[in-house]
Amino acid sequence: MNRFRISRRTLLRGAGASLGLPWLEAMAAANTTAGKPPVRMAYLYMPNGVNVKHWVPEGTGTDFKLSKTLEPLAPVKDKINVLSNLWNQGSKGGDGHYVKESAILTCTTIKKTPGADIGNGVSVDQIAAQRLGAATPLPSLELGVTPVAIGVDAVVGYTRIYGSHIAWSAPTTPLAREINPRSVWERLFRAGNGTPANTAKMDKLLLDRVLGDANSLRSQLGSADRHRIDEYLSVMRGMEERVERSSQASRRTWKARAPLTEASKPAETPSGHADHVHLMMDMIATAFETDTTRIATFMFGNAVSNVSFRFLEGCSAGHHDVSHHSKDEDKLRQYEIISRWHIEQYSYLLQRLAAMREGDSTVLDNSMVMFASALSDGDRHDPHKLPIVVGGGGGGRLNTGQHLEYTVDDPLANLYVSMLDAFGAPVERFADSTGPLRGLLKA
Repeated sequence: MNRFRISRRTLLRGAGASLGLPWLEAMAAANTTAGKPPVRMAYLYMPNGVNVKHWVPEGTGTDFKLSKTLEPLAPVKDKINVLSNLWNQGSKGGDGHYVKESAILTCTTIKKTPGADIGNGVSVDQIAAQRLGAATPLPSLELGVTPVAIGVDAVVGYTRIYGSHIAWSAPTTPLAREINPRSVWERLFRAGNGTPANTAKMDKLLLDRVLGDANSLRSQLGSADRHRIDEYLSVMRGMEERVERSSQASRRTWKARAPLTEASKPAETPSGHADHVHLMMDMIATAFETDTTRIATFMFGNAVSNVSFRFLEGCSAGHHDVSHHSKDEDKLRQYEIISRWHIEQYSYLLQRLAAMREGDSTVLDNSMVMFASALSDGDRHDPHKLPIVVGGGGGGRLNTGQHLEYTVDDPLANLYVSMLDAFGAPVERFADSTGPLRGLLKA
C-alpha cells in the first residue's frame, strides 16, 4: 500500500466521460498540506424560534447533557458545539420577524421598505464565496423548500422578500434559492461534469429573455405590481451572475472528489414537507462529498412560516401558530415537537457527512454546519439567547463536543469571524464582532 499511491485527481476515463474517484486508502496525499481535504461550511436556518424551556443543555464545557430538543444529536454529540447567549445586534430594531430573520447571516439592520429599494448587508456565506468560491464549479449553493414570498406584510410594513432569503451577495442582492431537489441534483451533475459552453450560453439566453419580458411587463403595470416585479428582478440578477460564472473557463480545471451517480438522483416530486427537507439534506451532503461546492445555505421555511406539521404525532397546527403560544401548554408541547423534528433533520445531515470518509477523517470533520433560528422565543420575537449549534470540526480548527455558554448578548458576529478563519477566509471584523468566539477555535 505504501508503494502503490494514487493522486486525488486521478480520474476514471471512458466512453468520453470522466468520473472523480471517491477517497481511497491508496491516495498518497492524505497527510500532506497540499492534499488536505477542503473545509466546507453550511448554514441551516429554522424560522419561528424554539420552545426555550427544552433547548438549553445541562452543564457546560465537555461535561454537558443534551436537552430534550437536542437529544437527536446524541450520535454526533462529540462533533458539535452548542452555543448559548449569543445575539444579533443588527436585529434589535423593528417589529416582527423580518428584521431578525433576514439578518441572521448578515448581522445588519435591514432597511425598512415595502418595495424594491431593499437594503441589507453581505452575508457570511457570500464573504466566503467571494474569497474562495472560485475553487469549485459552484461558488455556493442556496436551497429552500418554500417559494419566495412577495408583496408587503401589512402588519409590520416590510417587503416579504426579506423573509425569503438569508444569503446576500450585496446589500441589494438576495440570492435566488433552488427549492426543487431534482433541479438541484441536475445542477450539481452539470457543474461536476463541466457545463458545456453552448449550454451556459443557452442558459444566459433564456435568462435574458426572462429579464427582458419582466422589464417589458413592468412598464405596463401599476405602482404596487411594479414593486413586485422589481423584487423578482433583484433575485433574478443574482441568478444571472451565477450563469455567467458557470461558463468561466477557469472552472474546468476543477476535478470531482467523488462521482455523482444516478443512485443519488432524487424523485421528481417530494411526497410531502418531510420528504422535501430530507432530500435537500441529501443534496447538501452530495454537494460537499463531490466538492461541487464548499458553501451552502438552507432555509427550512420563510420567515413567518406556518407549514402544517400534522404529519408529526401530537401536532395539529402550523409552525407560526404554535410559536405564538401565549404560554398555552398544548401549543408549547407542539412547539417543542416541531423544534425537535428540525434538529432530527440536522442530525441526519451531520450523520451522513460523518459517514463519508476522507482518509483518516470524514467530511463532517472537515465541515462547519450551523443550525440556527433568528429568534429564541417566537412568542416574544426575542432575538436574545439565540438557539445555535455548530456541527463539524472545520478541518481540525474547531474544538468540538462542547456546550459553550457566553456572556449574555455576546455578538453572533464573533461566531462568523471564527468560521471564516477556520474556512481559510479570515476577516479582521464582521459587523459588530469583537473577535473570535472564546473556546471555539483551537489555539
